[in-house]
Amino acid sequence: MQSLLSVIDWSRPWYDAIRDAAGRLDSDQHFRDSFTAQAAALGLHNHAGLPLSFVPQESLPDGTAYEEFIGATGGVPTRDNLHDFFNGLVWLSFPRIKVQLNALQAAQIARDGVGKSRGPARDGATIFDENAALLVVRDCAAGHGLTAALREHRWREAFLERRASFGPDAQVWLFGHALMEKLVAPRKAITAHTRVVVAGDEFFTWNHAERRAWIDATVAHQLEAEVITTAGFTPMQALGVPGWWPDQDEAFYNDQAVFRPKRQPA
Repeated sequence: MQSLLSVIDWSRPWYDAIRDAAGRLDSDQHFRDSFTAQAAALGLHNHAGLPLSFVPQESLPDGTAYEEFIGATGGVPTRDNLHDFFNGLVWLSFPRIKVQLNALQAAQIARDGVGKSRGPARDGATIFDENAALLVVRDCAAGHGLTAALREHRWREAFLERRASFGPDAQVWLFGHALMEKLVAPRKAITAHTRVVVAGDEFFTWNHAERRAWIDATVAHQLEAEVITTAGFTPMQALGVPGWWPDQDEAFYNDQAVFRPKRQPA
């Protein structure tokens, strides 16, 4: 597994959200055991109050849904691959959001069973869990202007004309573990399902850990009061984020195979 983890370039800005948890890994332990030790040190529990742990995939009984098992036991089945490695780091970095997503999934499964189709609520939660980016914008004209440009797929405006907003008035925090896995081998077309989170001025004065904790608490609280659907996300090309890739010039953003205009209603 160490050779597999060696392909991760931790200097990439898209790993900022999970870099602290990765830095606390004990190289003498299997990463699954190190995750469990970190979860215990942080006092993490699932929505039923059971201590969070990371267990071998073989612990998941045949016929039991993954989300149902986490809700019933607190154990997160974890395989020896990058996908589950990043999932564990997200659990340690945004535990409240992960607990809320698991609670939603477990409740849906308890009510409707697993079934052939997840349904809109589970679809929304799954996309959030796997492929979400959190775009935190300052509650000001610049922040709202950037959000509007992204929602309308005005890519040149969002990434070139408003690129100075990134940093002072907007920050991108990756959440989806599948998205993180894809970005191990970055490609221009990799696109996040982006959720906009509006923050006050004080957010941009805090240190990294304080900002991450605020995002975790705020988004988890929001998810308690809403029904997640796929309609709540806006697409955003990860390598389009200013500073996340070299040579982000006019030609880069004029590539309509990647930066596609918004479809107009028929």
